[in-house]
Amino acid sequence: MTENTPLSTATTTSHLDKNLEEKSLERLAARYKSRKKWLVVQPVSNTSMMVDSGSVSMPLNLLMVATLAGELFDVSFIDERIGDKVPEDLSPYDVVAVTSRTLNASKAYAIGKRAKKQGKTVILGGVHPTMLQDEALKYSTCVVYGEIESVWTELATDLILQKMKPVYRATALKPMTSMQGPDFSYALKGRNKKKYSSRIPILATKGCPVGCNFCTTPTIYGKNYRYRNIDFVLDEMRYHQDRLGKEKVHFSFMDDNISFRPSYFTDLLEEMAKLGVRWNANISMNFLHKPEIAELAGWSGCDLMSIGFESLNPETLKSVHKGSNRLDNYETAVNNLHRNGIAIQGYFMFGFDNDSEESFQLTYDFIMDNQIEFPVFSLVTPFPGTPYYEEMKPRLRHFDWDKYDTYHYMFEPYGMSGEKLLENFIKLQKEVYKGKAIMKRMQGKPFNWVWLANYKMNRFTSKLRPETYL
Repeated sequence: MTENTPLSTATTTSHLDKNLEEKSLERLAARYKSRKKWLVVQPVSNTSMMVDSGSVSMPLNLLMVATLAGELFDVSFIDERIGDKVPEDLSPYDVVAVTSRTLNASKAYAIGKRAKKQGKTVILGGVHPTMLQDEALKYSTCVVYGEIESVWTELATDLILQKMKPVYRATALKPMTSMQGPDFSYALKGRNKKKYSSRIPILATKGCPVGCNFCTTPTIYGKNYRYRNIDFVLDEMRYHQDRLGKEKVHFSFMDDNISFRPSYFTDLLEEMAKLGVRWNANISMNFLHKPEIAELAGWSGCDLMSIGFESLNPETLKSVHKGSNRLDNYETAVNNLHRNGIAIQGYFMFGFDNDSEESFQLTYDFIMDNQIEFPVFSLVTPFPGTPYYEEMKPRLRHFDWDKYDTYHYMFEPYGMSGEKLLENFIKLQKEVYKGKAIMKRMQGKPFNWVWLANYKMNRFTSKLRPETYL
């Protein structure tokens, strides 16, 4: 019996454990007559870049927080990115829970500080509080380290008993096999819900064993690869098909590395093909040299894959432990996807010590020669808590979290001056998104949202100046 067989013994046992936990918590809440009111907040960022502009994805992780809390408590949901406002007066709430990445940490901290001043229990979670617990505790009652699902029983119990600990960190991460989907009604009943992207976020797996030294994923979700029962993923897709009254719903997988276990990935795609959905995902380079993977992805409804090419310099890839990327596979992977009608969102980073002015020309040539539909460029950003951050900390220009958005200039690489870095970085973006370059890259491609994204990038890049990145 395979690990993803529906109703396996492990799955059934997991269901029983979960039901027992839920009933125990419900009895405890009833005994203490605890029906605390929660305010769950997704902060907007202060960055000047195109991070929270236009339509944004529904915040899947925060929806899971709301779903868990909603089983015991009354929950209100606010997403500042779509125009919701956190009230100045927080008296209607007992608990204020805020998620945070580094680039919106200052906003999260401001909310937490105000809530603490008003006597509320403040829970901070997400990537940044996990990586910098001591800092986050200055603005909160407690910090959730990593995912909330793995500490929920302990956290909820302590909240009911009013005996909060400063940090909630799981000794072991929960299996995902029987993980149910979040309750999307928290986001969909808001008055600004039309500002959400039509692409529905969904999750099938967590964790990434690759271990790039600039990545936060192993700390948050672990290096062990966990995955949901395929039937639960499909049921979640069917729910959205029924809700929207159509078959061709578009899903965005939020997984960091959806293809790491090939047998699970291919089984999932074979079942998805029967639903008629469209989808996109992040995928690791080392699976795409196999033509059958791209064929199956295209057949099952994939229209875009996001790939972290990162660099065309083998020494750079080696220095950041990006072992899954082999330069001799790049063109093969691209051709396999394009042959199956799958567009590519390609990520490229600059500012590594091994970079030179030639790095920009190599990247431009690769993008144009291979017709990469949606190139995304960023400057190297050592995020707090990663090995790369500890290595680069003495060289960092500042610690203004608002600028940790992968677009601001963090440190001067050994291979070129900061001035030359920004000059070439801007030139590359303008050249790639010139009208003629867009037409060449998109020649023969179906007219869809990727064209619109290129048009927006043409307008955005035309206004870029070096001071934008300082």
